[in-house]
Parts: sequence; structure tokens; C-alpha cells
Amino acid sequence: MNSVSKTTREAQFVTLGIEREIYAVPVEAVVEILDMRPVFRIPETPTYLVGLIDVRGRGVPVIDLRLKLGLPPNATSEHSRILVLHVTINGRETALGLMADRVFEVMPLDLRQLEAPPDIGVPWRSDYIRGVGRRGDGFVIVFDLATLFTADEASVISRKALSDLAAGASIPAGVPAHPLPTAGAL
Repeated sequence: MNSVSKTTREAQFVTLGIEREIYAVPVEAVVEILDMRPVFRIPETPTYLVGLIDVRGRGVPVIDLRLKLGLPPNATSEHSRILVLHVTINGRETALGLMADRVFEVMPLDLRQLEAPPDIGVPWRSDYIRGVGRRGDGFVIVFDLATLFTADEASVISRKALSDLAAGASIPAGVPAHPLPTAGAL
């Protein structure tokens, strides 16, 4: 199913929250949304790499989006979720879990109305922002997933995860997945 209509240039996005901010990822990248579950820790990885979870018998690295964005860590709550994504980095598809404070809904955004990342007059890392859209009276930051995780980071994550799995590490099983909520469902 193609989420982009050729006539309206509207695409579907899953919106998620970190603190008071709202972010979005393309719905076609989202495999499933999971409740928080035990995570198998991997030593000697970047601080934002929480560890691995088991998703249908496959070890999936989990990234704490708060830490990846340079925000302070926060305790998980009953609203915290893991979005399992398929991300293409340097032509290679990688499964990643993205830990968020909460997930809101699937919503449409008109791609023609996305604004460029703001120019604040000083250099800052905005390459992972595809654009800024509107959600009601507020804004939603649309991630460019291919640049949110650089090729070097993806390589480190994948190599470390595979080597730990090959060593026979067991990954705790979790709780059932959530289906994607539709606009207005939450």
C-alpha cells in the first residue's frame, strides 16, 4: 500500500511524543508499536542504545530517542512505547526500535506544506529533520530516518547486536504488540 497520493501529496505519519514535543515517522517505516518490555543490555555501545528486544524471534536494537536527541533520560511510564521500524541506511534495510514517551496516532500531512527546519542563525544538527508540519495549533517535526541514524551508528549497532546474539545471549520475551492507532483514536 502506498501512503502517498499522487494528486494531494499527502502522506501518513505516526506521531509520537518526547516531553512536550511531537515528532513523526512515515507510517510505511513502522512495523509495529510495542508496550515497554525488558531490554537485553549490550555493553560498550553508545549511551542512546538501550539494548535488544525480541520481536518474533529476531533481536532488534532499541534506541532511546530522548538520549539520541540530546535530552536528559526519563523513567518509562505506562504510556512509553517502542516503535519497531524498518529503516534504509546506505541501501541496507535495518530493523530498529525507537523508544518514545508516548505514541499519539496515525495522521496525514500534506508534504507540500512541510516547512524546512528553522534557520536559527548558528550551525545546529538539523539534517535528521525532513520538515516541520502542523498538528492542530502546534508543530510536528518529521524525521528523516535515514539521517537520524548515520551509517556508522547503524553499522556499530548491527555488528554489536549480531555478535552478542551469535554468542548465545538470551533475550527476554515481552508483551503483545499494539496495532497502529488511527487519527482520533487516542
